[in-house]
Amino acid sequence: MKYTKVRLLALFTGLLLFCSFQMQGQRKNAAYEQYIKQYSDLAVEQQRKFKIPASITLAQALLESGAGLSTLAKNSNNHFGIKCHADWDGGRVYHDDDEVGECFRKYIKVIHSYDDHSLFLTKRPRYAGLFKLDIKDYKGWARGLQEYGYATDRAYANKLIKLIEDYELYRFDAVSGPRYMPRTESGQTVRLQRAVYKSYGLLYVVARENDSFAKIADDLGFKEKHLLKYNEVPEDFPLQKGDIVYLEKKKSKADKPHYDHVVQIGESMHSISQRYGMRMKSLYKLNKKAFDYIPEEGDVLKLR
Repeated sequence: MKYTKVRLLALFTGLLLFCSFQMQGQRKNAAYEQYIKQYSDLAVEQQRKFKIPASITLAQALLESGAGLSTLAKNSNNHFGIKCHADWDGGRVYHDDDEVGECFRKYIKVIHSYDDHSLFLTKRPRYAGLFKLDIKDYKGWARGLQEYGYATDRAYANKLIKLIEDYELYRFDAVSGPRYMPRTESGQTVRLQRAVYKSYGLLYVVARENDSFAKIADDLGFKEKHLLKYNEVPEDFPLQKGDIVYLEKKKSKADKPHYDHVVQIGESMHSISQRYGMRMKSLYKLNKKAFDYIPEEGDVLKLR
């Protein structure tokens, strides 16, 4: 696909956000995190339907739409910068790009943009080689997209890979299917009633709307009390959509390269410990804090 001015503008918007993130060290960009939280379920569904890694779909959408902030994304729900082409009979919007008044696809809903992106890759023969790769080989997919001409940017693959690794998008590339029955370190088999992910060497699920530990335990064949213990919360602890729920005991320290964390507004010792898959007790101990310590914005906490 030709790399257009509109897509370059979206890319520029995204890179401005991305550079802001880089300057803040380990602090993540709020716009990217919000986008991931909002659309990760949709990317996972695309993976299930079309066998495209969710990490790749999310990274492309972030890059192409500037985390959903580009004009094309906001006004036309086009998150992948796809032009009309001869075979397109849907909605249209016109922008001055490589030529005056070029046609871009316009969608009623964002989900239609995601579906169309998946169909764009699956129906064009030049991308066929991608589908021979392992679903978890996000590096191979990123290199392939650049090699097969999705974008003319010579750093396109590297930008996708960096987004995937900086924001741990690979955690959404869950392997599912009747033959895959993940086990925790203690040997418990996890029933695949939900998408199960792995990060920091730990199995976990992502809470849904109106979810609870009891529902998750029932779906996956666990005891609720074990999930409460693993996640260090009391009975009836409220879950919000997008919360991480670990299926095994967390670690005593964060994995490399996470050496420290800069506290942001709204964070607690529990939310920080969940983010990095480490036990709260260890987090307090590493930082020589009493259990009544309340983290303040800007505090730097050791993670290992």
